Amino acid sequence: MSKNKPYSDLIKSEAQRLGFADCGIAKATLLDTESANLKKWLNDGRHGDMQYMENHFEKRVNPQKLVENAKSVISVIFNYYPSHNQPKATYKISKYAYGKDYHFILKDKLRSLFNYLQSIIPEVQGRAFVDTAPVMDKVWAQKAGLGWIGKNTNLINPKLGSYVFIGELIVDIELEYDTPVKDYCGNCRKCVDACPTGALTGPYQIDASKCISYLTIEKKGEIPNEYQNKMNKWIFGCDVCQDVCPWNRKAIPHQSEELKPHPDLLKFKDTDWENLTKEKFNELFRKSAVKRTKYTGLKRNINFQQ
Repeated sequence: MSKNKPYSDLIKSEAQRLGFADCGIAKATLLDTESANLKKWLNDGRHGDMQYMENHFEKRVNPQKLVENAKSVISVIFNYYPSHNQPKATYKISKYAYGKDYHFILKDKLRSLFNYLQSIIPEVQGRAFVDTAPVMDKVWAQKAGLGWIGKNTNLINPKLGSYVFIGELIVDIELEYDTPVKDYCGNCRKCVDACPTGALTGPYQIDASKCISYLTIEKKGEIPNEYQNKMNKWIFGCDVCQDVCPWNRKAIPHQSEELKPHPDLLKFKDTDWENLTKEKFNELFRKSAVKRTKYTGLKRNINFQQ
């Protein structure tokens, strides 16, 4: 048994106490294979207008550029699958944005986890990350044994499916490391075949510039006309490649009050969306990730599909 296994066990136990669905640990190393893949993906222009993806390349592939003398990446996942969904026939937002912005929820919990870590190992140094810094979170979660990266390019956890948020602590101490799990996608290609805009150009391949999530959130200016009648009333994000995934039959509704939607959201009809005022937008999405696209962006996405 590694001398650091007791610490690893304590960290995982505390992560579960804080509400994380699972926790795994990987050795902080240079991501050689992923570096080459990312470079090609960027060179092929698959990131669209997301110029920030080109920035801090070294930090994306080398955790020691983010945390000095980094030794371990502690990954956590947090379930966000809702107990009730919006009606399929209406304008829709992605499930991850139903409640409070996950960045705040996970960052708070990760800070608590780090404070706990410092209480048992006072000399530890590190940082918490939730999707806002150049960290390849799905890769680290996969290396930590929390799932595999599926053909829809999402992390799939064998117990929960893919409706999970990912966060990390990168720390400068050695711990007991987990081993990756097998890829269980098999011959299935439901996600690839179901993508409305053809953004999944093949298994494990995504052209983000065609993705509805990109078009409704990241894309600046007008949405290209070629996507008219292809967006299936998604106005903030898209869940199609997850909704069709057989592994999401295992999804269990979360128990987090903070992720519960505003009661009106699940009742909204098309006319409510089309007549949405700025005041109602601010009420519905006061602390939600939907604020990222702003009122004008959401109206653009609605008007494009009327």
